[in-house]
Formats: sequence, structure tokens, C-alpha cells
Amino acid sequence: MMTMPKSLRTLLLFIGLFVGSAASANAFTIQEVTSPGGIKAWLVEEHAIPLMAMNYSFKGGTELEPAGKEGVSSFLTGMMDEGAGDMLSAEFQKKRDELAFRMSFDAGSDFFEGGFQTLTKNRDASTDLLRLAITAPRFDAEPLDRVRQQFLLNVKDKEQDPPTMAWQAWMDEILPGDPYSRPDDGTEATIAAITADDLKNAHRHIFNRDTLQVAVVGDITAKELGPLLDKVFGGLPEKAPEQPRLPEAKPAMGPKLKVIERDMPQSVIAFGTEGIKRDDPDFIPAFVMSEILGSGGLTSLLSEEIREKRGLTYGVSYGLSPMDRVGLYAGSLQTKNESAGEALDAAREVIKKYAEEGPTQKDLDEAKTFLTGSYALRFSSNGAIANQLLGIQQQNLGIDYVQKRNALVEAVTLDQVKAQARRLLHPDRLIVTVVGRPQGVK
Repeated sequence: MMTMPKSLRTLLLFIGLFVGSAASANAFTIQEVTSPGGIKAWLVEEHAIPLMAMNYSFKGGTELEPAGKEGVSSFLTGMMDEGAGDMLSAEFQKKRDELAFRMSFDAGSDFFEGGFQTLTKNRDASTDLLRLAITAPRFDAEPLDRVRQQFLLNVKDKEQDPPTMAWQAWMDEILPGDPYSRPDDGTEATIAAITADDLKNAHRHIFNRDTLQVAVVGDITAKELGPLLDKVFGGLPEKAPEQPRLPEAKPAMGPKLKVIERDMPQSVIAFGTEGIKRDDPDFIPAFVMSEILGSGGLTSLLSEEIREKRGLTYGVSYGLSPMDRVGLYAGSLQTKNESAGEALDAAREVIKKYAEEGPTQKDLDEAKTFLTGSYALRFSSNGAIANQLLGIQQQNLGIDYVQKRNALVEAVTLDQVKAQARRLLHPDRLIVTVVGRPQGVK
């Protein structure tokens, strides 16, 4: 499968949150906990294993980066364990390893996220270090230069990676000039220009209690969690410095085609149109529609036609990607240069037929069975549960979403799916970007 930009990749993963199973929903109870200081979190208690997982996020990510400082949010993720408070990088990392806790950060387009896991016996000492990392990170010269070199190598690799090139070009074509279309990790020039003051400024704009969302799963009670929330996050400012809210993104209208010539045996193709956002009232029927057409892996109609029947690709995908300021409908495939035109034409034909006729009742029933039966796999560990709950919070779906999700999927009718296919599928308006030496593409 092709590698999408982090912004799209993260949001497509969110789609997986909305595929429910009653069995998994009944396996745990979600509590809303409010700390003495007013910090809220969702908690699932699980005391069978002496481990606690905590996922959290702050509103704002790569889309809010200043011009010329693209990549500063991602750079910040690499600096969060490079010393904090009075502890230099080596001392901080040594203590982290001694306590055997995990701490990670990720910068997406709309959210800056953190993940944390610790053994119960080390919870107090581990959260002491987490608090320092979040509230008082250091940006010393030596680790900053070392991390910069790592990011520069990463950026260079991505700039020459055909799938990444195809998706970056597609984002440039569908959202020209919008912050969403900027490279998530910046460019060589912007990474080289980022200073310690830039990182401090990014930290100041991201880390605040006002946009904080937290999900905790594991060996901790609600009574214990309240003070821990204040300990870890209470030292953050109540609000971030004022920033203007970006307007809704406006996708360009296709058809459009851009070919990036590269001397390689295969062509990498990205394609799509405008989609819908997660708060659209018809999102669930639209998601089921999308699952049948192209999101369902090897069982999708696109895969059946292009991969199974014609043998033109190892994999093809086409799914909804809801973001905060826009919804996109994005797809990809990879094929030999000689068959690039045939594969793309076949995709257009399948999409056109599906838009006109929709799926069969059998297609819909099978999709529902898969969607409602696969959810339990997404709750396989404390960390996985915390990740799912955080995503539900970010999408404003409500604390009862896990319990009611299956009923929403089961309620989708064939007429609703057909209506969404007519509404969202426009093969004559596809924006297409190709990396390689494609033949027959038009």
C-alpha cells in the first residue's frame, strides 16, 4: 500500500474508530473524571494488569505553523524527551529508561498528540518526568542540532519517495495554497531555519489546558486519576496565545492531471475529489458507501475489478478523509507504467457505475457484518483503547459513542448508501497526480 502524508494518514485512521462492535462496547465502562483543578478525562479502569496508558492531545498542529517554519511542530515532537526542567538530555533519557515508561508525541494537521504508558509501581516517578517534559522542555543546542540532522535526513528521504511525492502533489492540486497542503515535516530549508526560539513559540501555542483532551486506561481509579491530571497538566497555561481561526478550506474542482516524471518501472497514482467532514449528518451512510467501494481492502469493488479481475495492481484504496476544515475523498494505486492508463480508466469506470447504480443489498449486508464485527480488534490493549477514546473525543462524538456505534451502522439502508454514492462520487471531476512514466493516462 502507498504511504500517505501524515495528515491524511492520521485522519484515515480515525475512520477506523467508527466501525463498531457491541461485544467490545460492553466489555468496559467509560467514566468521565474531573480533577480538583477542573481537568477532564475519560477513564476505563482495568486492574488485571499493573499498567496505565494515557493518550492526550491539544488542538492545533501543522496547519497553524508560521510561514517559513513549516515542520516546527514535527521538530518539537523530537525534542520533547531531550531534557526538561533542570535535567539535561542524557540524564532525562537515562531516568526514563530506568523507569521503563513510554512517551511519544505526534504532530498532525489538526492536533498535537501525546502517548504515555507506565507500570503501576513506577507511576509516580514516571509522571514526574512526563510533567517536566510537557511543562518545561529544554531546547539545548547539542540535542537540537542532533535532532535537526535526523529530521533533515527524513525530509530528504520523503522528498524522493514516489508515494509521498504523489500525495504531496495531490494535496497541492486539491488545496492550493492552503496550510493543509504543506508538507507535514517541512522542507530542508524550513527545518534548517528552525531555532530554539521557534520551538519555544510552538510549545507555547500548542500546550494549554483549554484544548486538552485526555483518555486513560488501566490500573488506576477515578479517585487516583484526578490528582494525577492536575500534577501532569496543571502547570500548563489555561489558554494558548490568541491565534486567528483559519477559514474553511476550499478544494479545487477537477478534472486535473499532473504527471511528475521519474525514471522508474511503476507509476504511483493518487486521485480524489472533495469529500465531507465528520460532523456531516450523513457521514455514517457515506462511510458505509465508501467501505464497499474502496475502503474495504481486498474485498472492495475497486480491488475486485482492478486487482482480482485485471491484475493491474497489488492494492487500490479510495476512502473518506474528514479533517477539521475540510473533507476529502482520496484514493491511490500503483501499477506498471504500461498499464497506468488502463488502471486509472478502470477506476473511473467502477466509480461511475457505483455512482449510478450503488451497491447491491448483498454488498451492503456483507459490509455491515464486517464493520460491526471488526471493532473489537481495535480495543486489543490499554494503549489501543486509550487511542480510540481520544479519537472519539477529538471528533466530538460523545462518551456514549462506543455503545451506540453498532446501531448506527446497522440502521444504514440501501437507499441511503445509493444517495451518498450519487452525492459524493464524481469520476469526471477527479484530481489525479502520477509519479513515474505513465502510459495512456488522460
